[in-house]
Amino acid sequence: MRKILLMLGALCCFAYLGAQDFIVPQTNINAKGYPHVLPDNSVEFRIRSNEDLSKMKVSLDPSCIFERQTDGSWMAHTKPLVPGFHYYWFTLGGMDISDPASKCYFGCGRMTSAIDIPEAGCSFYDIKDVPHGKVSIVTYYSKVRKSYATMYVYTPANYDSSSKRFPVLYLQHGGGEDESGWTHQGKTNYILDNLIAEGKAKEMLVVMSNGNITVPGAGFGYSILGMKGFEEELLEVIIPFVDQNFRTIPNKQHRALSGLSMGGGQSFFVGLQHTDLFSYIGVFSTGVFGGIRETKSFDAEAAMPGLISQHDKYNKALKLFYISVGTDDPRLSSTQNAVSAMRKSGLAITFNTFPGDHEWQVWRKSLHDFAQKLFD
Repeated sequence: MRKILLMLGALCCFAYLGAQDFIVPQTNINAKGYPHVLPDNSVEFRIRSNEDLSKMKVSLDPSCIFERQTDGSWMAHTKPLVPGFHYYWFTLGGMDISDPASKCYFGCGRMTSAIDIPEAGCSFYDIKDVPHGKVSIVTYYSKVRKSYATMYVYTPANYDSSSKRFPVLYLQHGGGEDESGWTHQGKTNYILDNLIAEGKAKEMLVVMSNGNITVPGAGFGYSILGMKGFEEELLEVIIPFVDQNFRTIPNKQHRALSGLSMGGGQSFFVGLQHTDLFSYIGVFSTGVFGGIRETKSFDAEAAMPGLISQHDKYNKALKLFYISVGTDDPRLSSTQNAVSAMRKSGLAITFNTFPGDHEWQVWRKSLHDFAQKLFD
């Protein structure tokens, strides 16, 4: 196995020998070669190895196999993939192996390879010739965790050259990911750079912290109790730290909370409990409303007492309560039903869907849409 791993570490950077055009994705380590994306969005891998790779699988498409070529290399060709960001790995001899030809990201609860399939006509998260903000990795001590932690903080292009104060969006990752996700996978800084340059979004700070936190006896779940650890961390540690160390506008009118999946659940339960702190709440692709085995039927009033019976209070307190989900996400039907029921009960909700499953392309589009509605 050690020999195989060494061989995989020497992935070849061939030019594509056929007549088809191809795209080398931004997630590649090298600017040439493999893996690359063909016009139908299938992915081609090429590896040089003296070992038999015929039984090696690619998680992107378990049905595709590696076949030996006349030059001794091995090639595999996946089915067409939907545009967006895909985690993947090779499996050989019962062991999962990252692809050393692609960058690795923290997702699925571990560091793993990924490939970003471009979407035609979709450039809002590309690097463009506009003023660029900065993402800082900030270390802080958490009295809730009783340890040091890090957060990623986006500051707009003119933050360092001005003395003005800025509103803040607190933006949370999903389960199996961490504070790096919204920058590395989500392209948050480029999304905001482009929107601000186009005059479609206000200048803002974006704080991306690690939401993987529990408190003794609370456990984790889509409930007020299950989000208690994050609630304490956000309210007692993160917000005070950010207000003290960055030029924020420290009031609810200039503060937003949103997140994807698990982070969407955190935004729902923590944000709605603290409308004295947040005027904008965004919930992307969450399992709060159902669609996953951990979540039973959703009752808004039971989940958040007063949300329905005192809906006028929430409508007055929030400038925006935003919910989104992918059109192929198993959570779609449950989310649509929940939104419909809450709207019929009088709760004001802005709802949107985007093509895709439970994945980053949907969340990039959700952030792109949500950010344009903030801090009017």
